[in-house]
Amino acid sequence: MADQTAPLKTKPDKAADDAKLSMHIKVYSPFKIYFDEMARSISAVNTAGPFDILARHHNFMTLLSACELIIRMSDNTEKRIQISRGVMHVKADRVIVFLDV
Repeated sequence: MADQTAPLKTKPDKAADDAKLSMHIKVYSPFKIYFDEMARSISAVNTAGPFDILARHHNFMTLLSACELIIRMSDNTEKRIQISRGVMHVKADRVIVFLDV
């Protein structure tokens, strides 16, 4: 007779889910690192207007306009960085923002 036991249901791993929904973001200038951590999203402004970058975003590169970068952490806190201009590069869940260029 075949074993009819159902597989054990496991509790979802919140840390694993957060890792899937997060990306590494680094914001820096020639003389200072403003942010270098994992986060859930980043919002900025370019000449087309405001936009958001989330995990699994397509490869993307843009010049940033003067704005306030908003980085949202996994714990729902926000880091805000006022910028005058910059370059953003997005690839493979890594976002690099180079300021003052």
